[in-house]
Amino acid sequence: MRHLKQTFKIWFPIAIGTTLICSLVFSAVQQDLRQSANDPQIQLAEDGAYKIEKGFPPSHVLPSDQVEISRSLAPYVIVFDSKGNYLASSATLDGKPPTLPVGVFGHAKENGQHRVTWQPRPDVRSAVVIVPFKGSGDGFVVAGKSLREVEDRVDKIKFMALFVWVTTLIVTFAAALLMV
Repeated sequence: MRHLKQTFKIWFPIAIGTTLICSLVFSAVQQDLRQSANDPQIQLAEDGAYKIEKGFPPSHVLPSDQVEISRSLAPYVIVFDSKGNYLASSATLDGKPPTLPVGVFGHAKENGQHRVTWQPRPDVRSAVVIVPFKGSGDGFVVAGKSLREVEDRVDKIKFMALFVWVTTLIVTFAAALLMV
């Protein structure tokens, strides 16, 4: 019993350090993957808003292909008026233009941009960037892309971090047992 107490005294600080390091590494990688998922949409939304402000019609800022967002990984663009009504879209959800919650537009208008994870239904998640525009009429350019691949990568990283954490705890406990 005394032997086990000594082992635990040696091992416990190592276990805490291992837990903190594995948690930090996983969190940093997860956040990097998720934040990077916004990169193409930032460019699409900002460029689209700029073009509309320069007089281009909303349909001219859309990618050429229609995207069924429940199935495709391709980026898409949706243009809304100032009240959140659909003007133009390269995206469909079950064959219809998708709509976003009205609250996201207010945040974008106040802050110049809004980046959000949008989940129109349980099996469809997108990284979305919303940029307001002013012109002949005010509105918003929304650019999005599926998070499916990013979330698959995060799941793999989670498994790796868990494996490393458990393995390290076992190995360090065994080493502490041998030291005492």
